[in-house]
Amino acid sequence: MHVNELFSLKEKVILVTGGTGLYGKPIVEALAEAGGRVITASRRLKAGKALADAFAQRGLDVQALKVDQADHDSVLQLKNEIVSRFGRLDVFVNNAVSRPMKGYDDPLEKFQQSMAVNATGMFDILRQMADLISSGGGGVIINIASMMGMYGPDLSNYLGTDMGDPPPDYFFHKGGLVTLTRYLARVLARYGVRVNAISPGGLWAHQAQRFVENYSAKVPLGRMAEYDDIKGVVVFLASNASAYINGETILMDGGMHA
Repeated sequence: MHVNELFSLKEKVILVTGGTGLYGKPIVEALAEAGGRVITASRRLKAGKALADAFAQRGLDVQALKVDQADHDSVLQLKNEIVSRFGRLDVFVNNAVSRPMKGYDDPLEKFQQSMAVNATGMFDILRQMADLISSGGGGVIINIASMMGMYGPDLSNYLGTDMGDPPPDYFFHKGGLVTLTRYLARVLARYGVRVNAISPGGLWAHQAQRFVENYSAKVPLGRMAEYDDIKGVVVFLASNASAYINGETILMDGGMHA
């Protein structure tokens, strides 16, 4: 097969949760640019439609649907709507994340709220979309994990800022997602479903200048991640170019942990 065909996502039906987020937007854009029919789904339907409309003006096939990941009925409704409107699902990018905790000392209720979305809700939508993909003959799941799910926090990044300690729930569920990726890769392979993960490092988003300096000094490439950096990785994992890769987590941190 020609290498251009290996990387093509032409006619593939692809769901991206949290597609309007910092990493969600370039993921949606990349998958659509590679020829995919991309669905972005989140609680914020208005924002999703605005994103879809903006990409449609460039000739990209992006549509928006609504889902509340913490609501099982909402997840089932999304699943049924995908079947009704698209007939199948080939790729699921599990990207949505809720960030109710702001630091170590937050109330326990915030941790519980996070788990409802990022643990129970995430497993619910993963299982439902895996069922949809497998019923169509197989496909791909890509979990968006995090560098912070693989390593503990480097608190020196926050020196000289008022950012405080990073939230512990994020480390908890992103670390779990890395291990869950391996589990699902084993369990779902018999149904023709490959499961891999991407663990990005920090994405530049107008953070405090001192934080950016602290962080970038530890990265061999000398900078934080930028908008386009995740695009090639996600297209690779979604396409036939990665057909023999399963159960892996790609660390995308500019060499910080090399």
